[in-house]
Amino acid sequence: MDNEQMWFRPEVLALPAYVPGKKPGDSNVIKLASNETPFPTLPQVEAAIAGAVGDLNRYPDMFATDLAADLAAFHEWPDAGIVVGNGSTALIEKFLQAVVGADGEVVLPWRSFEAYPIAIQAAGGIAVKVPLTREGAHDLRGMLKAITPRTRAVLLCTPNNPTGVAMTHAELSSFLAEVPFEVPVLLDEAYVNFVDMSGAVDSMRLLKQHQNLIVLRTFSKAYGMAGLRCGYALAHPQMASGLRAIGTPFGVNALAQAAARAALGSQQLVTEQVESLLGERDRISSALAAQGWQVPASQANFLWFEFGDLSKRFEELCGEAGITVRRFGNEGVRVTIAEHEGSVRLMRALDMFRDQLREE
Repeated sequence: MDNEQMWFRPEVLALPAYVPGKKPGDSNVIKLASNETPFPTLPQVEAAIAGAVGDLNRYPDMFATDLAADLAAFHEWPDAGIVVGNGSTALIEKFLQAVVGADGEVVLPWRSFEAYPIAIQAAGGIAVKVPLTREGAHDLRGMLKAITPRTRAVLLCTPNNPTGVAMTHAELSSFLAEVPFEVPVLLDEAYVNFVDMSGAVDSMRLLKQHQNLIVLRTFSKAYGMAGLRCGYALAHPQMASGLRAIGTPFGVNALAQAAARAALGSQQLVTEQVESLLGERDRISSALAAQGWQVPASQANFLWFEFGDLSKRFEELCGEAGITVRRFGNEGVRVTIAEHEGSVRLMRALDMFRDQLREE
């Protein structure tokens, strides 16, 4: 028996590895693999970090009190219903540890965020994966049918990562109305800032109607703070209390707390940057449609190419064109919307891809 087999639980040893987006080995290569924004650190964030570095010998505020208060004011939600974490992924992990239990089932869409099944398995639970629709959307009716007395939680992701498809408010409202009250529902809105469609989900309105709902947000995407790891949950105070109880002591560092407060106060610049990315998304989507490429209608800062067994070949061609992208096995390739030059290189890779297919 190997030492690791003696030391660790079998489900931990069997965990699939999370695959991060590739970092370019060449400064001329553009990274479009991790859904980061292409903009430099927000000026107010940079100033806040510089002002906070002199107190790093002290532990941070364990409950991120000031940041929670700012978030409460921003969302018009009670302070007691806000839980700040070391990125929204850490909050997902803590939530699952708190509610799943041995062999508890968690219903989730698939494919979706790669960390979900890893976190479920690590918590001792069983992932019940409900396939997406042909359009890359959640099969909400299928997810409802998958709920059983063994279900301990439901995970939702809108816009969905990696397909980019978002639910409408009417769809999600109808779904939540049928989920049993004893089953908590976690709504991951990491990419909510990029949604510009009509009938979009109003999660704050849904929170007021459903005490078993938890909404997750992050500073890693639109706010450009992926390197600092800060996210938060919005929930009813009783739900938030349970999540807060299992939180890692001092889990959110002082620099991240200061930076998040500054980012929250930079709404005008954040909005301008998001609108720039949405414009780029629209330009790429129009170009793809004109050339006959079929991709799901993305409401996020990325596009999904379902190339199946040809995914690896397309990934390699993207590398030749000077961009890194995120391949998901033999299912497809996700490409982040970033600077315009990245879009130009993406179209170049697609041209090469099409030429190869024609030659076969």
